[in-house]
Amino acid sequence: MISKLERIVAFRYLKPKRKEGFLKVISIFSFMGITLGVAILIIVMSVMNGFRTELINKILGFNPHIIVKPYSQAIDVKNIKKLGNLNNLIERASLTFSGQGILINKENTMGILVRAYQKNDIHKIDLIRNGIIDGSLELFKKNTVSIGKDLAISLDLVVGDEISVMSTSNLQTPFGNLPLQEKFRVTSVFSTGLAEFDQNVIFMHFDNANSLFELSGMDIGLEIFLKNPDTAELIKEKIQEIFNEQYVYSWADLNKSFFGALKVERNVMFIILTLIIIVAAFNIISGLTILVKNKTKEIAILRTLGVSKKSISKIFFLVGFTIGLLATITGVIIGVLFSYYIEEIRVLITSLFNVRLFPEEIYFLSQMPSEINLKYIVFVSFFSLLITFFATIFPSISAAKLDPIKALKYE
Repeated sequence: MISKLERIVAFRYLKPKRKEGFLKVISIFSFMGITLGVAILIIVMSVMNGFRTELINKILGFNPHIIVKPYSQAIDVKNIKKLGNLNNLIERASLTFSGQGILINKENTMGILVRAYQKNDIHKIDLIRNGIIDGSLELFKKNTVSIGKDLAISLDLVVGDEISVMSTSNLQTPFGNLPLQEKFRVTSVFSTGLAEFDQNVIFMHFDNANSLFELSGMDIGLEIFLKNPDTAELIKEKIQEIFNEQYVYSWADLNKSFFGALKVERNVMFIILTLIIIVAAFNIISGLTILVKNKTKEIAILRTLGVSKKSISKIFFLVGFTIGLLATITGVIIGVLFSYYIEEIRVLITSLFNVRLFPEEIYFLSQMPSEINLKYIVFVSFFSLLITFFATIFPSISAAKLDPIKALKYE
């Protein structure tokens, strides 16, 4: 326990006298260093967690959790019916096609990814159904398409416009091979928040894809959505037993390297930014060492009055730890507030300085994400206090070892 005397002396030392201005500067820099270190760590961790969560939600909302692709033979409808045994794990399954094509609008052309669904199936994709910003999915039928917002802006398209889509399949004519091409009407525009998808993907009816790309059984895949995407690896093995003649892979397989890189980057950033707190902790050591030097006479007087070595050690420990504790609390408050309002801050900085801090084409998201995780806040706070604890030990022990007789003799 810390006695009343120890608290009084410690808090008195926290307010350096005017002649101890240099000591005051060191204390301020120690406080600011730890505060900034904690705040920046929380902000960076929140942004990276938000970035990861947002990407997973977008990817899982747009892409299937498990994909079955033909290998040696086409997907058998009888095997699809066997998925009924996994109804408690599978939300839905649908046949689909994905292929590359060229979108032609007047004089503009652009390479696109065509995804084909039946009308009832496209309604089940939450990210598309909830992301319609113009038109309606109710109009999705043969000879119609749904396109992304960024693609519509790039080609100056609106609902009701007519476009042509050219496929990679060829039509043999007396004049040679010509690529297949069909006309479509834009009936809806969607926004997923992922710039990569909104710029490059269009949806068309399965019947149109069948004729435009001259589909065979080997071109048609099966998309499976699970009730719990985290169980994809376990369920994939059961599905592989059913479709033993086809490729079966999950969303985790497709994005393993990407999310692995995100995890490594987050850990590296944590290590690098922790150095800020460590440097600030060295300032605490410096400050306490100078404080012990300046208070040599007072320490000697306290010792002659009967204050124990342990109490002297606790006094200086309390001084250093209080700086670290207050700095950590301040850093947590600043970090949490900054993380909570980070998108508003980004917009403000962008408008004031005309600088793009979060380009959509690079980060795939339309706004800066942030996810405040209590576990990380507690971990960062504990780590900061732990560094402060070790930083105050050496000066505190040095103060306790001071010989009062020698100190008074030289004073």
